[in-house]
Amino acid sequence: MAHNKLYSLLIILSITVNSCVEKDNSPLPIIGNREVVDGDTIYHTIPPFEFMSQDSTLITNASLSEGLYISDFFFMSCPSICPKVKKQMLRIYDKYEGNPKLKFVSHTLDPKRDTPPRLKLYAENLGVDTNQWMFLTGDQDDIMDMADEYFVAAMEDASAPGGFDHSRKILLVDTKGHIRAFADGTDPESVDDFFGDIEKLFSEYEI
Repeated sequence: MAHNKLYSLLIILSITVNSCVEKDNSPLPIIGNREVVDGDTIYHTIPPFEFMSQDSTLITNASLSEGLYISDFFFMSCPSICPKVKKQMLRIYDKYEGNPKLKFVSHTLDPKRDTPPRLKLYAENLGVDTNQWMFLTGDQDDIMDMADEYFVAAMEDASAPGGFDHSRKILLVDTKGHIRAFADGTDPESVDDFFGDIEKLFSEYEI
């Protein structure tokens, strides 16, 4: 009986290990709704956008199309989750600083106060290279619409800390504008897993 139990346990462990290996080797999913048109699967894609950077230069999809990018939404006066998310974004930036195939894009939710000059000072205080990590602002409605495209819940709310209620997602986007992974930016363990997602996507694109 003990032999049978041990044999069964070994079978279970073998299945579990093989499942883990298969999971590790599988590509990252494309996140979002999809539809089949004339036999082709159409995946959710970040739509064309134009926002102003901290240097008052126009940033578009084309500015980010040569590599992967990581995106988040924040506002400078946020007293709650934004500093925690930025701490995790800095962890990721520190690992990939200087890598031309990975950029960072932070969208402000408060364009009235987060002007390009203020965003530039914010970036300087973080000590990051704004050629690799861009801080974007623009029309309030356009920013909120873009948050929806990233599946980031964001809205003005006078009762929320700082006047905005928003999620804490950090998102990974591929060269085609598909969202491939996300992390909880307030959870270091979630970001630990996110590092693996980044490496997996680098391998997929061989960059």
